[in-house]
Amino acid sequence: MSDKKDAEAKSMYDRALEAIEKNLVKKSAGGLTYIAEWRGGILDHKMGHLACFSGGMIALGGQHAVEEQKQHYMDLAAEITRTCHESYVRSDSKLGPEAFRFDSGTEAVATRLSDRYYILRPEVVESYLYMWRLTHDPKYRQWGWEVVEALEKYCRVEAGFSGIRDVYTTNPSHDNMQQSFFLAETLKYLYLLFCEDDVLSLEDWIFNTEAHPLPVNHTDFILKTSAQ
Repeated sequence: MSDKKDAEAKSMYDRALEAIEKNLVKKSAGGLTYIAEWRGGILDHKMGHLACFSGGMIALGGQHAVEEQKQHYMDLAAEITRTCHESYVRSDSKLGPEAFRFDSGTEAVATRLSDRYYILRPEVVESYLYMWRLTHDPKYRQWGWEVVEALEKYCRVEAGFSGIRDVYTTNPSHDNMQQSFFLAETLKYLYLLFCEDDVLSLEDWIFNTEAHPLPVNHTDFILKTSAQ
């Protein structure tokens, strides 16, 4: 947002990502890269749908890494985004569960009933958008269109769109809720995925955690405060 002038924010991001890579990024026996959760000093080999924004985040951060690290971060971003895609394609509805696990021979699927639901979350398509904008690999648009088709097939109801209680069935029951972030984020990211790059260009706009676009400050204006 500062047009790459906020060095403190960049430093905090770099340190945080270094810690994430060191402690949380893992690869499954089947070759899927995921971000595990740290709970009370114990590593839980589970990745939440909410963490799937990280593919796009790492790809964006990689654009401004030192030259020898750029490809590493783009590869990591692509691997994490692929894992999140796998959580979708391994379900019967082709929509992803709230969380998926990597243990006891299980990979990228929910093993607990309490994790099998989908409430129209945006994080996976968020990463598809960033990966498309930064690589123009057509698979990200294809993956996005698969989500559109699944939403139409399993989530559309008379008054809008509803979450479903179990992604591992082709006859899911609806939770009768259309979350506010479905309009603010999920549909916005899907729309932008199929737009030209100059529609809310990443050079001029950033999206906050609810996908509200904020302008990048391309001026040299610095806010000065005086002591009272």
